[in-house]
Amino acid sequence: MSERASSTPYRHAHEPIGDVGDAYSGRLTPDLAVNTYRNIDRLFPSRVIPAGDAVRALPPAPADLGDLCLRAGGNDYDLFDYLALNSVTGLLVLQRGRVRYETYQRGNAPDTRWMSMSLAKSVTSTLAGMAIRDGLIAEGLAARVGDYVPALAESDYAAVSLRDLLMMASGVGWDETYTDPDSDRRALLQAQRAQRPGATMAVMAGLRRVAAAGTVHNYSTGETQILAEVVRGAVGGSLSDYLSAKLWRPYGMESDATWWIESPGGVEIGGSGIAATLRDYARFGQFMLEGGVVQGQPTLPEGWIAAATRPTQLAGGETLDYGYMWWTGWTEASRRDGAYTARGIHGQYVYINPARELVIVQHAAAPKPKFRMVIEPMTFFDAIAARLDEAT
Repeated sequence: MSERASSTPYRHAHEPIGDVGDAYSGRLTPDLAVNTYRNIDRLFPSRVIPAGDAVRALPPAPADLGDLCLRAGGNDYDLFDYLALNSVTGLLVLQRGRVRYETYQRGNAPDTRWMSMSLAKSVTSTLAGMAIRDGLIAEGLAARVGDYVPALAESDYAAVSLRDLLMMASGVGWDETYTDPDSDRRALLQAQRAQRPGATMAVMAGLRRVAAAGTVHNYSTGETQILAEVVRGAVGGSLSDYLSAKLWRPYGMESDATWWIESPGGVEIGGSGIAATLRDYARFGQFMLEGGVVQGQPTLPEGWIAAATRPTQLAGGETLDYGYMWWTGWTEASRRDGAYTARGIHGQYVYINPARELVIVQHAAAPKPKFRMVIEPMTFFDAIAARLDEAT
């Protein structure tokens, strides 16, 4: 490890930014979107996730990806098509801990902090695993929401288990439509904009059960906010401080990151709002690839990564291509390799392929808050994996 450079003023801090409501509605012009996504700590109050002084090196081992070809949707594309058509602002490929490819676009650079969007869900899930390993959630996956989140003790979430929460299978109704001002997701965003303590849990407490717990998967950012409250209740402090102590400092992240909070002094937004550099997101992926070991010590329960990143089963036996707030591979090649990913709207990815010892991290500014991009990212990641095989 090398020493971290002294902090300097953030060079993007002067840029004009848009409104968070317009971001979730997909109504930002391209340049304004880029400015906004690299300045998200100006959208909401944020807590710092401090890095340490020692930085984990990412040594270079360049690979020529200029001749990479892939076929998607009946069309042939190359690397340059992908970067342009998918509005990519940063792409980093690590293999065996070495940088095979790294590029920045639209004025981004290694010091640029970029929004996580729902990548944060996978971070929050990992913190829950750490809290179990530390004995702070003694019941493990059987822990009940109501025992850790007093605001939900009388709600339909009270008896929901941690496992069902991690699978987003609580059975409580939820509408995740980002672009609908009347959706539950936008109600949660409005609660965040209010910056009142307890506002987000008031939204969640008002929801009603529509199915038995564990029987139906329904993607819900609100349930990641509940998970953030569970972790805060278990560790007795902020998620940012816990993340810094367990991973950001000891693993050797290069830069301080930031994380949105519900209100001044309040809990972090568990499903979004982390701003970190491309290289530090890559280090998070490498941490997962290495089995959650930091300085020679495991930080997660035995078997946690396997359980969290592979398809899970609902109570009725249905298999989900979803783990504990991680997405499992959805192409033939990624499934064969046991690949999985954290992902967020507008094109954010941390892709991890254990079979190829590969981590791919992407920052992007796709125009709409959907997982709809011109070229399917998982197909592109598969093509990188195959191309690197040819190069070795």
